[in-house]
Amino acid sequence: MTREEKSIAIEDLTAKLAETNIIYIADTSGLDAETTSNLRRACFKAGIKLEVVKNTLLEKAMEASANDYGDLPTVLKGNSSVFIADVANAPAKIIKDFRKKSDKPVFKGAYINQEIYIGDNLLDSLASLKSKEEVIGEIIGLLQSPAQRIISALLNNAEQKGEAAE
Repeated sequence: MTREEKSIAIEDLTAKLAETNIIYIADTSGLDAETTSNLRRACFKAGIKLEVVKNTLLEKAMEASANDYGDLPTVLKGNSSVFIADVANAPAKIIKDFRKKSDKPVFKGAYINQEIYIGDNLLDSLASLKSKEEVIGEIIGLLQSPAQRIISALLNNAEQKGEAAE
C-alpha cells in the first residue's frame, strides 16, 4: 500500500467514524468462509457495516477524529474488524449470537455515545443495553398505563351504574 493509498484509507475511515457514535471492534480471525459470510449477512440485515481494517490505519483515523476514543486504540492488536452501527446493542447481540457456535468473534472494545468499553467480559452487558426506541417505548407504556387504568375504572363505573339502573 503506497503512502497515498494509506492517506486515502485513513481519510475514509475518519469520515466513517465521524458519521457514527457507535463502533465495535472485534477479532474475526479464524472464521471460515461460510461463517464469515453468515456474519456479514447478519450485520447487513441489522443495518451494521462490517469492515476488516488495518490497525495502524484505524488508530490514525481515531487520532484524526473529533471524537475522544480514550484507551480504545490499545485493543488494536492482531486481526481487527470494525462494526459500525446506529443501534448501540446491535453489534453485541450479533457477536453474542455467533459465539453460541464458536469462540469467535472476540469482542475487543467499543465506543458508544462517547463511552469506551474494553474487554470481552463486557459483551453481555452491551448486548442488554436498550436502544433509544426501546427506552422511548417503555416510557410511553409507563405514561399510558395510568391513563388506561382511569379509563377502565370510568368504564367499569359507568357499566355498574347502567346495570343498577336496569
